[in-house]
Amino acid sequence: MPFTYPDDSTRTTLLRAAESHGLPLYAYDMATIRSQHQRFVRAFNTPKLRIHYAMKALSNFTILQHMRKLGLRIDAVSIGEVLKARAAGFPPDEILFTPSGVSPDEYERAIRERVRINIDNLDALEYFGVHHPNIPVGIRINPHVMGGGHSKISVGHIDSKFGISIHQLPLVRRLVQSLHMRIAGIHMHTGSDILDTQVFLRASDILFDVARQFEDLQYLDFGSGFKVAYHPNDIETDIEELGRHFTDKFEAFCSSYGKELELIFEPGKFLVSQAGYFLVRVNWIKQTTSTRFALIDSGFNHFIRPMFYGAHHEIVNLTNPDGKPRVYTVAGYICETDTFAVNRLLPEVRPGDILCFLNAGAYGYVMASQYNTRPRPAEVLIDRDEISLINPAESWEELWQREMQAHVNSS
Repeated sequence: MPFTYPDDSTRTTLLRAAESHGLPLYAYDMATIRSQHQRFVRAFNTPKLRIHYAMKALSNFTILQHMRKLGLRIDAVSIGEVLKARAAGFPPDEILFTPSGVSPDEYERAIRERVRINIDNLDALEYFGVHHPNIPVGIRINPHVMGGGHSKISVGHIDSKFGISIHQLPLVRRLVQSLHMRIAGIHMHTGSDILDTQVFLRASDILFDVARQFEDLQYLDFGSGFKVAYHPNDIETDIEELGRHFTDKFEAFCSSYGKELELIFEPGKFLVSQAGYFLVRVNWIKQTTSTRFALIDSGFNHFIRPMFYGAHHEIVNLTNPDGKPRVYTVAGYICETDTFAVNRLLPEVRPGDILCFLNAGAYGYVMASQYNTRPRPAEVLIDRDEISLINPAESWEELWQREMQAHVNSS
């Protein structure tokens, strides 16, 4: 969806959420999630479309239950995510486990949970062939196609740890044949923030070529990585254009393969990024010799994307939207450099004002920590003007209760 600033109604609702549940605060708009889901379904009009929500983007239990009601399935990357998805009501065959670098014990637990499994390295593939040749698995390939964006989110390049190189396919086939393995699907993921649909289509041609080398597949999994708009002039993946071109290519492949396969995508950020808001309060305005800081009651312990990825997030002054425009560097309270925005033009910011970071639905709360012994914030869901607490803020005491109990038990 095109980038938009919160309208007056949304701003009022966010301020009500802050008043009711305190700050800092994550808030998610369910209407936006529904809209993005419908947009995706319309774009890829094929009978066996399977949308597996990449829950690593936002794994709140209530959000997962809403995703299940929408008919989505789950892309999980850890046993913790598998177990949480099961607790949220997803049946095993609707959970696709695609980890990277996990131990054999984690794979064994996934087998016991009866979920579907994608394998992304040769040693793990050989392990499955030796110990579990009758369990169908998928193979994650690295197509050596860059998805775009920051180097930390482009995972299809030749030096990536993710996936099995397409140049190693002869060895893959040898293992599969020698160990009599059952290959259920082929998977790829080029990384996040795909700008050019031709990049994705080129990678899909590579995956089709790989798939032709395996008989009786059940699915092709094309991952995700679709870019959303982060500011008014930003470019997003044209999902409608991609859907038109890609669906025709997929149907043509299925026809030549002689079987209608499941078409799997794993959107995460696409579904939830623009639905999320991160609200903070301004503690102080600090003027140095060269910079005017707006110092807020949060830091990278709550919202690390700007520092970790260099991600741009638009900032809105909810309590003084019509103030005189002034330039601020927005920084946090962590005893490190935790700068959210440099020289950003904002309506005049005053101590006590509430600022809102946009596009905070993906990789926000899930990457939060308790660094500097600070509790994690609450999460709320906004659905048809109703505000529901879906994860309470941690208390100070919760940060050390387990350690104290361990100390008591060991004394």
